[in-house]
Amino acid sequence: MKLLVRNLVAAFAMVLTFTACSNDDNNAPTGQGSLKLEFDNVYKTANLAFNTTYTNTNGEVIKVSKAKYIVSNIVLTKADGSTYTVPKSESYFIIDEASAASTLLTLPNIPAANYTKVSFGIGVDQEQFLLGADGQGNFLATAQAAGMMWSWSAGYKFVAFEGSFTSSSVTTETTFMLHTGKTGTDYNYATVTLDLPENALVRTNITPQVHIMADLAQLIDGTNKINFTEGAMVMGGTKLALVTANIANMFEIHHVHND
Repeated sequence: MKLLVRNLVAAFAMVLTFTACSNDDNNAPTGQGSLKLEFDNVYKTANLAFNTTYTNTNGEVIKVSKAKYIVSNIVLTKADGSTYTVPKSESYFIIDEASAASTLLTLPNIPAANYTKVSFGIGVDQEQFLLGADGQGNFLATAQAAGMMWSWSAGYKFVAFEGSFTSSSVTTETTFMLHTGKTGTDYNYATVTLDLPENALVRTNITPQVHIMADLAQLIDGTNKINFTEGAMVMGGTKLALVTANIANMFEIHHVHND
């Protein structure tokens, strides 16, 4: 009799476990939806505005007239730790402060799930570049039209940050240009991974919008300080590697809308 009771209890437990798993499976979201990434450019604590003065910690006063960067290779991490990679052919974008439409990316055909992280590259990865001009698809023409290439042999500009500056020793407004990209044996591609402060709930009827703050001051006034007084054209050399390292701290997620 005791053996019979134990067998019945075990069988009942198995039924409960199976039912719970079935309910979990039934509650898991299905289908596909869209997700939006909004890139909000700022300079330290201020909204970025062209031809507005900002003072760096090294005493240089700058005005920004151009701010563009390439966002690529977007990967989304689900709550269960698995990932969804946006297809390469749909994962290259140019964020341009002069074009409000360019700062809001809509990613279609995203599997319905709860997402906890987003990662992306700044620039065009070397694997993609090595496919040659014919392997770039429509993005090559897009980058050329946006002025985000030097030439095909020289490659893409990953970041284009330009304007003018003055300092205690440079009293006349002087043009500065900061461009990152492939230089010699250094590729200078950067990858950023950000935790979401709350899950992005992609559903067939919910399109989350992830608000990403991009602090462009970090390019020149982050962990590594770039002094334009020492050289106003930053397009190679040791300074470019320092700028690329600064990109890791350039982005943070402000909030997530699940509407």
